Amino acid sequence: MPEYLLRCFAESGNSYKPAILLELAGADWAPVFVDYFHGETREAEYRALNVMGEAPVLEHGDVTLSQSGVILDYLADALGAFGAETPAERREIWRWILFDNHKLTSYTATLRFMRAIAKTGETPVTDFLHKRAEAAYAVLDAHLAGKTFVVGERPTIADLSLSAYLFFGDEIGVPFEPYANIRAWLERIRSLPGWKHPYDLMPREKPAAA
Repeated sequence: MPEYLLRCFAESGNSYKPAILLELAGADWAPVFVDYFHGETREAEYRALNVMGEAPVLEHGDVTLSQSGVILDYLADALGAFGAETPAERREIWRWILFDNHKLTSYTATLRFMRAIAKTGETPVTDFLHKRAEAAYAVLDAHLAGKTFVVGERPTIADLSLSAYLFFGDEIGVPFEPYANIRAWLERIRSLPGWKHPYDLMPREKPAAA
């Protein structure tokens, strides 16, 4: 059995955050498909793993964790990769992970879900979310001016958190042309050895029975 199991599904940017860390770090891991769109996360068995009823969930020995930011922090320590080298750097990494969760992923994920998955069409809600996403991208783009990565000159879990949903690109419906620094940064992340797109890294359906 692989050392790390990640309950996830390919459409989930939050699942992609720890999945790409595990992949880039060369960890012994495997994805376990979560049938989110058919209600698996609302079932009692799943809620026993994660009372919040969300993906991802990481299982590592006796440790079971939910919430992507916590999982990233745990894995950075466990794998000795993409983590902080000083207490000040750790605070800065967490500053950007919290910004991502509250300002970037929150609006981007909901906007993408409405446009690409629920296919609601354009509504006052998508207009609101679009503007909020643009505001978050502007903050990140300004921060990246003259920088290679979000915190320092090497990739950290802050980069993996902030970039995850942005790799869904056209599904979001927000043009990236105004954000030259973000576009260059995403290319640097794509160039990391072992990088894979979420649709190439995580399952979109339950594997066929052997």
